[in-house]
Amino acid sequence: MEMNVSQLLRDPIGSTRDYRIDEVADVNGDGTSHKIQGECNLLRTQRSILVKCALDTEVELTCSRCLGRFRHPLKINFEEEFLPTIDATSGMPLPPPDDAGAFTIDENHILDLNEAVRQYSLMAIPIKALCHEDCAGLCQICGKNLNEGSCDCAAPDIDPRWAKLTKLL
Repeated sequence: MEMNVSQLLRDPIGSTRDYRIDEVADVNGDGTSHKIQGECNLLRTQRSILVKCALDTEVELTCSRCLGRFRHPLKINFEEEFLPTIDATSGMPLPPPDDAGAFTIDENHILDLNEAVRQYSLMAIPIKALCHEDCAGLCQICGKNLNEGSCDCAAPDIDPRWAKLTKLL
């Protein structure tokens, strides 16, 4: 997801470019490639290029209840500023950004979205991923996936201190 923005850096402030993204990339850093589709708008500002993207992809996750693998759709929306490292008209190096984690445009005027997409996709992945909302999970005794059917384990003994609470059910 690289774009040559040398012409946009030479254009007047307020100039825009729209890009359609339809690529395959590693969005969650696990080495597997996922298809990414969406739209990105690039806006020339006084000192940088402001990138607004709305992307869709799908990642493979592990359910936190049943430990099964499943595909989860992911919407990645972000707005980030990309700072040039070389002046597009003079070719002279620009001072480095104050923020060490700022996104930059390389010396060949290539704007690389891969790291921004990776970071925002990691933030979009749910903390507690579930294969479906009513996932039954695993049996606490034998470890059988209860989504595939019940197991033959005996019900665990109830602690007598909590026994009165069962009457509320």
